[in-house]
Amino acid sequence: MSNKLLKQTVADLTEADAIRQAKNGDAGAFEHLYNVHCRRVYSLCLRMIRNPVEAEDLTQQTFLQLFRKIGTFRGEAALFTWLCTICRHEIAAHLERAPGKSVTLVEDDPAIAAALASVSADEGQEAAVARGETARLVHVVLDQLPPRYASALEWKYIDGISVQQIAERLQLSAKAAESLLTRARDAFRDAFAIVTAGEKA
Repeated sequence: MSNKLLKQTVADLTEADAIRQAKNGDAGAFEHLYNVHCRRVYSLCLRMIRNPVEAEDLTQQTFLQLFRKIGTFRGEAALFTWLCTICRHEIAAHLERAPGKSVTLVEDDPAIAAALASVSADEGQEAAVARGETARLVHVVLDQLPPRYASALEWKYIDGISVQQIAERLQLSAKAAESLLTRARDAFRDAFAIVTAGEKA
């Protein structure tokens, strides 16, 4: 089989097929998963770390962990949601190794991070179109939330600013800002589930 035909075959894989083949050690399938998700993972890292070099390193570390752990992925959530969890752990470990960083992490909900990431992910046109419906639903839900909830979620997940900065913008203590974000995530999760179910009905 020629390299051109092999690349075309890999590109035509569904994500489920690519995951299954990657679990079996297929390097081409894993590369396919990397190409599909690397820009979104990098975008998440950059919004949290605000340093392009460190974000690139953390993206590579995230996919290294994916390569090591792909055999344990059970498909109970979307692969990108699982990648968000791995990525958050890598960022937390990075911050522990580099005291003095100004970024403050809150206990995130990976599903919310994944949904909100679709609004501003820097990716190719075809991938963006495929995820366009999710981005639209995210905006619908944000418009339904109380303004402070929507603003906090947008600042946290889309703009990537710290909890301390959110607290300053809302004139709250850091603890109160974390509490607000928790309520905002709960409200977003519930509203997103309702809106998604309504779209499918």
